[in-house]
Amino acid sequence: MNGKFFDLKKEKQDRMINAALKIFAINGYKHASTDDIVKEAGISKGLLFHYFVNKLGVYRFVYDYSVRYMSLELTTRVSTRETSFFEIMKQTQEARMNAARGYPYMHRFLDRSRSENLSELLMVIGEKSEILENTYQSIYDRIDYTTLPAGVDGRKLQKLILHAADGLIMEHFADHSFQADMVLEEILQEIDMIQKMTGQV
Repeated sequence: MNGKFFDLKKEKQDRMINAALKIFAINGYKHASTDDIVKEAGISKGLLFHYFVNKLGVYRFVYDYSVRYMSLELTTRVSTRETSFFEIMKQTQEARMNAARGYPYMHRFLDRSRSENLSELLMVIGEKSEILENTYQSIYDRIDYTTLPAGVDGRKLQKLILHAADGLIMEHFADHSFQADMVLEEILQEIDMIQKMTGQV
């Protein structure tokens, strides 16, 4: 990647990053087209290739950027002193949606990357995938599951909340109504409802 990319105005950087995130998230790497990326970004293909050489170069950059960005959001917005199950679940969702304010398709892109199986992509993703996974794990490892009611499996409850949150996100994308603040509000309402059902208010 040409280091001079970051010399561009921030608005143009974000326009190019968001265009790539959207096209890769929706179509997957194999079916993503650089023609669609430059059309979405409103730039020339020559400019895209000047900074990233080819489609793989674009993917490599936005993947690395997304992992670093999301990891930073999580480590700065989830309190290292927090051990409450529900507070940690809320704070991780707040971190994800804060990233989505500037990069709406980042989470979808990262989710999609987990199912990519082309050898050239596996080489790009490599150990970088573990960075974000380890960030999440270090946060979840702080949870004190013993405070949950007897008979409640904290890890299964965690999985249920994550699936519900992802479902809401996809629902809003499907009807073209995705707004990070609105989605976050709905997610937090669902978590609050589950928290009340377990008597953890």
